Formats: sequence, C-alpha cells, structure tokens
Amino acid sequence: MRQATTTGRLAQVETNSKPVLIYSTFPDEVTARTIARDLVAGGLVACVNVLGAMTSIYNWTGELHEDAEVAALLKTTTARADEVIAFVKSRHPYDNPALLVLPVAGGSAEFLAWIAAETGAAKQS
Repeated sequence: MRQATTTGRLAQVETNSKPVLIYSTFPDEVTARTIARDLVAGGLVACVNVLGAMTSIYNWTGELHEDAEVAALLKTTTARADEVIAFVKSRHPYDNPALLVLPVAGGSAEFLAWIAAETGAAKQS
C-alpha cells in the first residue's frame, strides 16, 4: 500500500484504503456503544466517536417526530463501508437507520495510515 503523503493529501492512497466517515444515529448511548464495540472488535472500523445526546426533528410515516438520539462517527475505509453499513443495519433497532458515508479530503498521514491498518485495508489493496 502506498502511504498518504506527509501533507495529508489522499491522492497517493489506494482507492480501497481511502478513509471515510460514516455518520449514524442511535436511539440511546447503550445501543450506540454496543454496536460501536462490535464494529471495532471486528475490524470493520478503526474507531467510533459516540457523541452526546441530541434532538432529532423529522417526518416519518407522515408524522412529525421530535426524539432524543445519539449520533456517532465511524472511521473506516471505502473498502469496508458497505460491510459497515450492512453490519449496523442488521443490529440497529430502527427500520431505516441514518447511515451516510462521507468522504475524507485529508488529514494526518499517520492517522490515515492507522485507520487503514486497523480496518485491514492495507491487506486488501
């Protein structure tokens, strides 16, 4: 695997090793932490930041809802993103959980390499 440049640019990182963030929400911290631990233990993500409580306001099945939720940022690679989404969906209590894959434009070369190493992207490229 080619390493990210010292400036943090991703141009030289193999496509499957490129880091992504996956944003998701959960009904409570216990659910978020349980799924997060399983993702990290399974090598699907390098890290999950379980953020504090928030309020989500949304329409669902024609009704306006205002619910307490917990957001999480999952750090993984493009190679693992589909697996992470499938894993979260299979364990998430919502019928249609929020799962958004967000590209990473750059960052610390060492941190980006760590994400790739923790998710096995270096072996997959």
